[in-house]
Amino acid sequence: MKKIVLAPHDKKYAKTISSLSQAPQVRESLGLNNDQTSIDGTIQFIEFVQENERLGKQYSRVILNENDELIGVITLKEIDNVKKTCHIGTWIGHPYWGKGYNELAKEAILYTAFTELNMEYVFAGAKLTNIRSQKAQEKLPYVKIDVRSEFPDEYKKLEKQVDDLCLLNVIEKATFLDWYLKK
Repeated sequence: MKKIVLAPHDKKYAKTISSLSQAPQVRESLGLNNDQTSIDGTIQFIEFVQENERLGKQYSRVILNENDELIGVITLKEIDNVKKTCHIGTWIGHPYWGKGYNELAKEAILYTAFTELNMEYVFAGAKLTNIRSQKAQEKLPYVKIDVRSEFPDEYKKLEKQVDDLCLLNVIEKATFLDWYLKK
């Protein structure tokens, strides 16, 4: 049975994160360069994550599978405690694609977002060129697809951040928790 654990970032994970993020399928989807996926770049990323968590700007975890292997990273970023919103970002290492880990990780961090961090909306974006990400989001029963007209400011922010055309989806607290309690 597939299961995951979300663990805080630690420099001990740098080598594995670097290795998984260097795969072209992951690096290109994330828009990363070789410096960013190097060990040094990965250590800088971990330090950045730890500092932003300390400041309350994000909540990020490494994803460990049932064999205690690091398989990816999931993040709640741009946390706005006034609007009660944030954006979710996930990547799974290529050897672990298609095994259900992405869905398990999203479920776990969304539960945290809505019950511990008290968010009302979690936005999920995908570049229009990233069909795999779009399909993964469409499969989730609690995701509302293409909400750019309802949340134009969030949509503009997302497109500016990734510098590309995007699809904006949202997970609403009530919808997710209703689904979660019924599953």
